[in-house]
Amino acid sequence: MDKILFEQVPELFSSVGALFIEKKEELCEMDARLGDGDLGLTMSKGYGALPDLLRGEAEGAGGDIGKLLMKAGMKMSSLVPSTMGFLMSTGIMEGGKAVKGKSELDAPAFAAYLKGFAAGVQKRGKCEAGQRTIYDSILPAAEAACAAADSGASLQEVVTAALGAAEKGVEATKDMVPVFGKAAVHAAQCAGVADQGAVAGYYKILGLSKYICG
Repeated sequence: MDKILFEQVPELFSSVGALFIEKKEELCEMDARLGDGDLGLTMSKGYGALPDLLRGEAEGAGGDIGKLLMKAGMKMSSLVPSTMGFLMSTGIMEGGKAVKGKSELDAPAFAAYLKGFAAGVQKRGKCEAGQRTIYDSILPAAEAACAAADSGASLQEVVTAALGAAEKGVEATKDMVPVFGKAAVHAAQCAGVADQGAVAGYYKILGLSKYICG
């Protein structure tokens, strides 16, 4: 696959939604140790609903992928009114802004979506790299995707680079000190354990990769 067409966008996110449904219990168990225990529910509910939201907004988007993502992201935010839910929906809307006017996503456009997604999460969450959050997997993924796209890589190579960087980002969180939420209160328990939000970010990239790379 060298590009994602407008009509393929719902299926692209169906791959993400299916993976989060599969990983729901795993993420909830991880989150229960150092968070609220609902991470898997939020991700599976939000991304599980997103494909139908995209289909519902397709006609009004007029073939514009950016507009489609912005509209569906806004609808998604009302379905998952939690901190992570708002981060995800904001990321999707900002990713949409980054590809506004595009009727298809080639390698550079896909990288731009990931960069916009990461920027949306950072903006909404007011987080920075190294604070042990989802941003620590999606930022390196976006940076790796942009670097690969700039070098002329294919769409499959771009998402593969993003996935590898996200995985390294997850690993790096094992040595980070949390500054948000319950994890910050129990910081000592986080040593050597991957951040559950970063794992969720990795799974998002993995879901995209499964569709693009087959």
